[in-house]
Amino acid sequence: MTSSSSERTQSTRHIIMMEPAGFRSNPETFDTNSYQAENPSDVASLGVLAVKEFRALRDRLVEHGVIVTTWASEPSSPDALFCNNWVSTHRLDDGSMGMVLYPMMARNRQAERRPELLAWLSGRYRTLRDLSDSEKTGKFLESTGSLALDRVNNRAYCAISARSDVTLAQEWCEMMGYELVAFQTRNHVGKPVYHTDVVMFIGTSMIGICADCIVPEDVSRVLGKLEETHRVMVLSMDQLRAFCGNALEVRGTRRSGLLPGDLPRERCYLAMSEGAYGALDPLQKDLIAMYFDGGVITAPIPTIEKYGGGS
Repeated sequence: MTSSSSERTQSTRHIIMMEPAGFRSNPETFDTNSYQAENPSDVASLGVLAVKEFRALRDRLVEHGVIVTTWASEPSSPDALFCNNWVSTHRLDDGSMGMVLYPMMARNRQAERRPELLAWLSGRYRTLRDLSDSEKTGKFLESTGSLALDRVNNRAYCAISARSDVTLAQEWCEMMGYELVAFQTRNHVGKPVYHTDVVMFIGTSMIGICADCIVPEDVSRVLGKLEETHRVMVLSMDQLRAFCGNALEVRGTRRSGLLPGDLPRERCYLAMSEGAYGALDPLQKDLIAMYFDGGVITAPIPTIEKYGGGS
């Protein structure tokens, strides 16, 4: 994800989305991802529903003026629609654009780094680092799934897990000039939460995080760091399971619904699933409205959430 100006910003108005092909739950990630359900007998129906949900969410984003580039996903990878796990893009201090490639734990996800996609990206971003060789040594760091990035304040938050190696996270931070804030978590079944972006989202002025899943010895340190820079909205363990933390700040210039004489202007939105938004309480919704002047962009994606174990 990149910002749309030379100024350092948290979020962007241009995103890449991967339309699912052959969507289903992933047997190679069941041990680490506690949130996905077993496939039903009619797996083909999941693919149809996932594409419908994906397109509805994409269209909602476009309606709000977010620019969306859509790719077709890799059919052999059940999780390929979660394309933020193998690459991240960055605007550097000199105004140039760069990308980092990442090692992924599941073998059937490593195929997502397809030559044609890498060629497309390489025409726009120079490769800052390719960490994917760490797959050979059993160390993994799954991009902005593993690293929740405060891009304005140069802090990277990392919930340590089998898919988020702390030594690789530290290496990434030293390379990119970020401060690492690493911490341990335990989910509803006592396992580490597999990705940091399930635990928390970072906006320009507000952060949502499930403090209940952070181990007691780490929670005050993490919240203290967050409160230095942002208003913090605390999420419950039930809200984590509803994927309230799996949200994304985006920017868009919405043209519909303007009054005569009004000029379109860029607004800041929080994109999250309809199920996640419905799990928030009224005070939390009011807090989001205070910090996101465009409000919330939602769409129902229950099939993707149930069988993908992510949002």
